[in-house]
Amino acid sequence: MGPAPLPPAAALTHPSPNCGERRGGQRPELIVLHYTGMADAGSARDRLCDPAAEVSAHWLVLEDGRAEALVPEELRARHAGAGTWQGRDDVNSRSIGIEIVNPGDRPFPALQMLGLERLMQGIMARWQIPASGVIGHSDMAPGRKIDPGPRFDWRRLALGGLAIWPEEPGPDLPLAASLDRIGYPQADAGVRLAAFRLRFRPWASGSEDEMDRRIAAAVAG
Repeated sequence: MGPAPLPPAAALTHPSPNCGERRGGQRPELIVLHYTGMADAGSARDRLCDPAAEVSAHWLVLEDGRAEALVPEELRARHAGAGTWQGRDDVNSRSIGIEIVNPGDRPFPALQMLGLERLMQGIMARWQIPASGVIGHSDMAPGRKIDPGPRFDWRRLALGGLAIWPEEPGPDLPLAASLDRIGYPQADAGVRLAAFRLRFRPWASGSEDEMDRRIAAAVAG
């Protein structure tokens, strides 16, 4: 089965007014994953579609796996805010934003993960986005954002070819250089370490250690 077709603007489930043209002729090359951080889907949907809130995403994935289209993928949604990735800013203009309904304090249900995977398969096929182009909000905004959080199953996505995950630790190389190659923005060393661990070692704590460096080296390639 091929990727899901791109929904026309007229077919949006809940159209959000908080969008515009992508700047500088950019096209989607990233997928940014978020959790809503709100009590339920209705609250999240209301905020993402509220003109006063000035925030939006292209897609909202409900707990049962259904995906609601809020902004046409060819347009620029307002989900990433300030932050950079791989030395480039205005992530909104070069990404697709997916909000996943979750308050941030619980696991993501199996049906929701399955729905997210199916949605991502279609997006990645439509826009030729590689697994390395799938990031979390916390990756591009260290110290400011933590979603989709430590309970999100990045390894599951990677096993399906929808994200990156190291097969084996790499050599013991300087952490800062590896994080630069991966794409993490410049920030305090502790802030960058926390963002990296949130994605790849959420169980780790304390000061930087050898495994941080080896896993980062493997991810950097």
